[in-house]
Amino acid sequence: MQSTRRPDGRRRGAAPVARGGAGAGRGRPARPAGRTAGDPERRQRWLIVLAALVVTLFVGRLVDVQVIQGPALASTAQQARLATQVTQAHRGDILDVEGRVLATSVDRYRIVANQVNIQGFRGNGRHDADGEPVQDGALGIAQLLAPVLGESRATLGARLNGEDQYVVLAADVVPEVQRAVSALGLYGYVFSYLTSERTYPAGTVAGPLLGHVNSEQSGVGGLEASFDDVLSGTDGTLTYERGRDGARIPTSELESVPAEPGGDVQLTLDSDVQWKAEELLDEAVADTGSAYGIAIVQDLRTGDVVSMADSGDVDPNGTSGDVADGSRAVNVVFEPGSTGKVISMAAALEGGYWEPTDEFEVPDTYTVDGETFRDSHPHAVERWTLAGILAQSSNTGTVMMGQEIPFAVRYDYLRKFGFGQRTALGLPGESAGLLPDEDIDEIENRTPYTVLFGQGVAVSAMQATQVFSTIANDGVRMPANIVAGTRAASGEFVPRERAEGAQVVSPQTAQDVLTMMEAVTEEDGTGTAAQVPGYRVAGKTGTAQMFEGGGTTYVASFIGVAPADDPRYTVSVFLKSPRSSIYGGVVAAPVFSELMGYVLRADGVPPSEEPADLFPLTW
Repeated sequence: MQSTRRPDGRRRGAAPVARGGAGAGRGRPARPAGRTAGDPERRQRWLIVLAALVVTLFVGRLVDVQVIQGPALASTAQQARLATQVTQAHRGDILDVEGRVLATSVDRYRIVANQVNIQGFRGNGRHDADGEPVQDGALGIAQLLAPVLGESRATLGARLNGEDQYVVLAADVVPEVQRAVSALGLYGYVFSYLTSERTYPAGTVAGPLLGHVNSEQSGVGGLEASFDDVLSGTDGTLTYERGRDGARIPTSELESVPAEPGGDVQLTLDSDVQWKAEELLDEAVADTGSAYGIAIVQDLRTGDVVSMADSGDVDPNGTSGDVADGSRAVNVVFEPGSTGKVISMAAALEGGYWEPTDEFEVPDTYTVDGETFRDSHPHAVERWTLAGILAQSSNTGTVMMGQEIPFAVRYDYLRKFGFGQRTALGLPGESAGLLPDEDIDEIENRTPYTVLFGQGVAVSAMQATQVFSTIANDGVRMPANIVAGTRAASGEFVPRERAEGAQVVSPQTAQDVLTMMEAVTEEDGTGTAAQVPGYRVAGKTGTAQMFEGGGTTYVASFIGVAPADDPRYTVSVFLKSPRSSIYGGVVAAPVFSELMGYVLRADGVPPSEEPADLFPLTW
């Protein structure tokens, strides 16, 4: 019989389900009231809740990414696209006293390739300079770039292959070539960066004095190093965004800090005098067989160095180590020899121990405190005045008069005249020279006397020169100076601060010593070859010892001032290891004569009018 459903949901004719009792555990459990299987409203509610949860998660993540982390993520992404390019500051010029350029910088470029990007280069129907289709990759770049850089395609193509993102193809490229490279439109593959090249228009003139710069345009040696802070300026920066290929996005400039150019340094040096001094030195070195020569010209009234010359063709346009070594005029030291006797004479007169006309009987050999001293040449006992002792450059006579001066006084005057201390030039590598200990007289007997005639001490050529400048400047020691001032990029000139001079000896003592030195260049002196036609000259010859490599050699010198009646310039000449003669009056004095004459004439200094009124040399 077929069953039918009743209003209560049961089939007609079916047995009722037992509730409770033993049969209650069999069959399906009863459904709660109001809920039926497969209720669509229930499923819909669950789906809405689930969807709401998903949306909430996405919204939360979106808020986290865009609001909370958004600025940081955007900054990180932008930083990944940013590139900063350094804009090199223009290095200032070095000028001589007349404004002539001795060192300057010119714009140059560095051509760089990105090998990684070049792998994706496509010729796209382009043709090279010969009309041939441009290939893809490195070969195509080489086709276009090789003629501009002056290289073969094969060589350049090999250099363009690789995995580096920064490969220098050419350095120190002139602007014309850089413009031709840019015209190829190889953006993202080939880049150019502005650099600079240091040039020295005067060539070898003042080479060791100027120094040079390294690949980073920083000063190495000489004035380039000592005034690097003034010359170098401050580099600028350019920050921009770049695409995936490394090329700059045209409208992406974010920040630009312009470079601040360096200032100019104007010297007291006269390049014409410098050139003449170097020429004369080179000739003298060749004629005498000397190892090298040094010459200095100083304006004794101000302390300004007009010339500081070294022999030899040292060109700062190259990178020779000789350039970085600096000038021998301040870096090399030697015994001053007989030029040091000028200090002894000044101490004797200033302290009132002797007068220029005091009389001595001078043998060629003299012994004191168990130490024996000799003159350079054997001679009979001579009847010389103090002035005659200096004119004849007698070691024995100098010891005879100097033994009356306490050693502490002798030492004090060596210091007052600048021995044992660097000059005010401030050049790199400058030596302070060597002085014996202050109590050397308590230790041994010889050195306290040898310092009287320029042995037992060591000085630079500049230190020795300043002694004569001091005497000729009424006894006032002016600090040596080689820089007139600096000029900022704005054009403002700032003179260099100058220290005041120091009175070393009285004007009267200075004048008496100057008159004594004038006799050195007269007929009976050792420096007659130093005479300058038309001008009175005062000076001193020297044959100095120099210790080198465990041995001894000689430095022949002459230092003098002119005009002696109205002193303007001091000129010193030093020749190391001359073969023709070791005496300064023979090899150095003639060079002095030519150089001093050139300086006086170039400056228009009037000739001397009054003849010399000298002290008697004999009695």
